[in-house]
Amino acid sequence: MQSLLQEISNRCFLTPELQQHIAINFEEILVRKGEKILVQGNRANYLYFTKKGVLHTYYYHDGKQISSWFYAENYFITSWYSFYAQNQSFEEIECLEDCILYRISYKNYQRLIADFPAFGNFARLLAEEMLTFIDKFSKGWSFLTAKEKYDLLLTYFPDIELRVKLGYIASFLGISQETLSRIRK
Repeated sequence: MQSLLQEISNRCFLTPELQQHIAINFEEILVRKGEKILVQGNRANYLYFTKKGVLHTYYYHDGKQISSWFYAENYFITSWYSFYAQNQSFEEIECLEDCILYRISYKNYQRLIADFPAFGNFARLLAEEMLTFIDKFSKGWSFLTAKEKYDLLLTYFPDIELRVKLGYIASFLGISQETLSRIRK
C-alpha cells in the first residue's frame, strides 16, 4: 500500500483520514500471468495501480492483436476511455507476469473525489498526465522511424526486453519480429 500512497501523495496532500479511505477503497488483488483484467466489449469498472508485475493493453485490427502500451510497477492502468466515459472498452488488458495490483471501482473513485478535494486534485492531475502523454505520444509517433520508436520505448521502459515477449514489442512498434531483431543489433 505504501507505493500506492506515495504515487498519490506525489500529486496531492494526504491527510491521515484520506489515507485511511484510500486504504479502505483500494483492494489488493493477485492476478496470474495470462489472465485479463479487462476484455474488449466490457466496461472498465476499475482503475488499477501496479505494485508488482507487467501488463499490456491491446486491441484487435483485422483479426490481428495490436499491442498499444505496457505498464510496470508504480503505474496506474485502465482503459482510459472506457473508465472515464463508462463505455465499452475497445481494448483488453492482460497480465504478462503474475501481478499484484490495487484496484478501486469507478463508483468508489468518484466518491473519494466528491468527499475529499485533495483526492479530486489527484484525479484531475492523473487525468491531465494521461491526456498529455497520450496526446504527445500519439502525435509524434507517426513521424518516427522504427528505430526511433524502439529507442523511445526503451526510455519509458528500459528493461522491457527482459519482461515482455518480442512479438508484443514488435506489434507495438508496428514492425515484424525480424525487423525488431535487426534494430536491436
